[in-house]
Amino acid sequence: MKQQEYYESLREKYPEFIYHAYTIEEGEESIKLTYDFEIPGLSHFAPTWTIPEKRTGAKDDPVFQNLVFSLGMVELISYWKISCPKKVVIEPAGLNEAQIKWWKHLYFHGLGEFYYTNGITETEEDFMTITADGPVFAPAKEATVLSESCLVPVGGGKDSSVSLELLNGTFSGNYIYIINPRGATTESAAVAGYDEEHILSVKRTLDANMLRLNKEGYLNGHTPFSAIVAFSATIMAYLAGVKYIVLSNESSANESTVEGSYVNHQYSKSYEFEKDFHDYEKNYVNSGTYYFSFLRPLSEFQIAGLFSKLTKYHPVFKSCNAGSKENIWCGHCSKCLFVWLILSPFLSQEALTKIFGRDMANDPEMQHFFDQLIGLSPEKPFECVGSRDEINAAITLTIRDYPEGAELPYLFRHYKETGRYEQTLPVAEAYYDYYDAQNLLPDPFTRALKQRLLALKG
Repeated sequence: MKQQEYYESLREKYPEFIYHAYTIEEGEESIKLTYDFEIPGLSHFAPTWTIPEKRTGAKDDPVFQNLVFSLGMVELISYWKISCPKKVVIEPAGLNEAQIKWWKHLYFHGLGEFYYTNGITETEEDFMTITADGPVFAPAKEATVLSESCLVPVGGGKDSSVSLELLNGTFSGNYIYIINPRGATTESAAVAGYDEEHILSVKRTLDANMLRLNKEGYLNGHTPFSAIVAFSATIMAYLAGVKYIVLSNESSANESTVEGSYVNHQYSKSYEFEKDFHDYEKNYVNSGTYYFSFLRPLSEFQIAGLFSKLTKYHPVFKSCNAGSKENIWCGHCSKCLFVWLILSPFLSQEALTKIFGRDMANDPEMQHFFDQLIGLSPEKPFECVGSRDEINAAITLTIRDYPEGAELPYLFRHYKETGRYEQTLPVAEAYYDYYDAQNLLPDPFTRALKQRLLALKG
């Protein structure tokens, strides 16, 4: 059976998804959130979150309840996608028409890769209906006054490390936020100088029934994880009394993964989502927090340049999904290759080999990923990678400045054969001066960022 037919058959067999409830259990040191989802006739699901208790009495706070309910709204999409029911019923609270439209937009664009890779054709108007007839949460009449400190979500890669260093010495009383800590996240926090009191770690647990159904062949694929980061980080910042939620998403995340389409692996890292979330939180919650990406004006090229100077992070940073459980760079995937290439104008091939454990630039088996990254294929890899143009710029500058008399690695010789070196050379340095004015940075953060950019160009 073709995937489109399978999709339609599942929607007919399981036409409804229900968000029944959320529960909040306060302990002495933590708060446990449990969600109750159901696809009638298929399964119940009860994912959980365990978060540090930073403020007593949170359970009875209507702003906190609104945020917990909203986290359930984004969490449910991971379970809905198992059979993609046509109707979604929201029971814990109501939503107005504008909110329903907002959630449908997030779900549809956040599932763009899911639909594309599963060979499913669908429209934003028809892929689901949402009914939510209960009492609507009213936004707070006055936003809570919070400290001018920052909560910085850290995933263990180069981008959040750059944000941490940009904030050091400029803003005080900051916290690191980590979902399901692993080696690279905790080690990056330690290198940045944060103590346990200022590292806020939460545990997110997926329901075993979902994992079982995935193994049995029900629909599976990418969901907008960064939207989960947005809502959960807002909960944590609100509990900790911190105003600024400082993301590390760059301008490059706006580019579609499939050329000429809306399909973007990084949709929930895009400026579109950032602005949508920022407005939704203000209009329908009004917690007093301020969500934005510090690195939004920058390209991955500039972030790589800044990170190349942060040598204390080089032994600990990791952003390879294939090697995440072992806390390693696998050295064989498109994400590893991208990070290698974007750092290559700023670090020697020897330094890169030391970081990644192997010489990817001399591996002919990496050519398929390489060709995707430079735009010879209409699809970039479905990973968090930079734009096609800046990857070409990074490779071109690396080749231009390669040690005289040294033989170019295999992938760079292949690159010259494509003719892209000559095409890109006249414009390759443009990314040193890149600055995307479409951003939400408050003025103090803008000043701090521009000072570092001047140092990078120098």
